[in-house]
Amino acid sequence: MAIATLIAAGRLDDRLLEAALDRLDEARFLAWVEEGDAADLEVANAVGVRSALEGWDGVDIVVQPAGPRRKRLLVADMDSTIIGQECIDELADYAGIKPQIAAITERAMQGELDFAGALAQRVALLEGLEEGAISRCLAERIRPNPGAATLVRTMRAHGAETILVSGGFTAFVAPVAELVGFDRFEANVLAVREGRLAGTVEGRVVDSSVKRDTLVAARAGLGLARDETMAIGDGANDIAMVEEAGLGIAFRAKPALAAVADARLDHHNLDALLWAQGIPRAHWVTG
Repeated sequence: MAIATLIAAGRLDDRLLEAALDRLDEARFLAWVEEGDAADLEVANAVGVRSALEGWDGVDIVVQPAGPRRKRLLVADMDSTIIGQECIDELADYAGIKPQIAAITERAMQGELDFAGALAQRVALLEGLEEGAISRCLAERIRPNPGAATLVRTMRAHGAETILVSGGFTAFVAPVAELVGFDRFEANVLAVREGRLAGTVEGRVVDSSVKRDTLVAARAGLGLARDETMAIGDGANDIAMVEEAGLGIAFRAKPALAAVADARLDHHNLDALLWAQGIPRAHWVTG
């Protein structure tokens, strides 16, 4: 058996529930997670549930094995996931080269370019930009996505470890991690020389394999089973960690990631993932 959490915030009524059940074989209403917003359905076979219900306007579906669903480890990408922007693209605008860098970013997120090579290419184009542009960019353009802080803070309040992993830069990731409430973070370090970007990164590159390895190491360190972990991202660089997690979520994702994730969150804010864990709004820690 499996549990399919049907999410349609503000419009999930008996009529929509019946329509969903009609599309599924051997399914029944189990319980409300949040009346009018999210409900759990019991399904005999998880195969085909996602394809049967995805594509409805304003409806998301998360299918998991029956049993405890609260996750004790969250590993999340940052750009276009926890925040609504791509930091390197926005920073490039201060150098007057946003279109050039954004085009490379898009191809990398689609999986068309090697991430490390694309990162090196983009960082090189920023050589000479004043370091102060970073703080300006943070203040003027970088904003968490709706529900991000509530998701992270609620999971922490329920005992989960939360890690922000980013192929971006510590100068952005550290303040976002603190603002949203993550326990810790992993990111790349931009090299700076005499107050200007040097056009390189220092140390290891946080790429797809590092993101996955971060999840695996944290899971082992906490002594968790695979199904106690959740990962969320939006691009090809997140595929490995999303596939490794017990529940892998594609958030407003590129096709390459959406195709392999356990579930997609296309219509709702990030805090809807609390409903998928059976946590009603009364137990949320709002951010």
